Amino acid sequence: MKLLAGKVALITGASRGIGRGIALALAEQGANIAFTYNSSTEQAMLLQDEIKHFGVTGIGFQSNAADYTAAENLVAGVLAQFPTIDIVVNNAGITRDNLLMRMSEQHFDEVINTNLKSVFNITKAVQRQLLKQRSGSIINISSVVGVKGNAGQANYAASKAGIIGFTKSIALELGSRNIRCNAIAPGFIETEMTAALNQETVKQWREAIPLKRGGTPQDVANLVVFLASDMSTYITGQVINVDGGMLT
Repeated sequence: MKLLAGKVALITGASRGIGRGIALALAEQGANIAFTYNSSTEQAMLLQDEIKHFGVTGIGFQSNAADYTAAENLVAGVLAQFPTIDIVVNNAGITRDNLLMRMSEQHFDEVINTNLKSVFNITKAVQRQLLKQRSGSIINISSVVGVKGNAGQANYAASKAGIIGFTKSIALELGSRNIRCNAIAPGFIETEMTAALNQETVKQWREAIPLKRGGTPQDVANLVVFLASDMSTYITGQVINVDGGMLT
């Protein structure tokens, strides 16, 4: 039997990269998928079709997770299509990298709103349903940058560190209702975005990692499957690095 058969997962920012990998991995394990996208309509429609190949339902919702009202409307829309929401993956995120002296207030606010406030918005909106069910697994995608910081990414690091604090607090608040909340901190994950980088730089990054390679979206998705499943029912409030040993 598949690990997530009959469950419903809500994933934000899933039209590409890590989010897309998570959506496909959960679908492969039998979960029905509701996912959000912001502007990548064509990619979202392709993902919707790919999800259906696993014999489950996949529905894309165009929604801005950084908007509080939009998040509430999203959850209402998902529950109009599905009977429950069992798994929540807060994955939506952006970067606006620059040294602090050159970073604009707008770029700081954009990153905080998209990466951190979105986690508050979605979790707050879905909480009532999870409490009603007395079950659920919330999985927040942070970053190793949120654990250790990174020059030129003060906004991104702050947003991802904030996710870690939020995750631990929600685990304490909701644990008595059988609702778990964990965070994943990916390291250097190779996606379409990293493919556009200077390949010599990418090679140097790989060499600095103990496993001598970048991660894949599947590496992150495998952990999401575990945390979403009944195999991890005694795990909550944790931050798990998926970084090939980068922070070891």
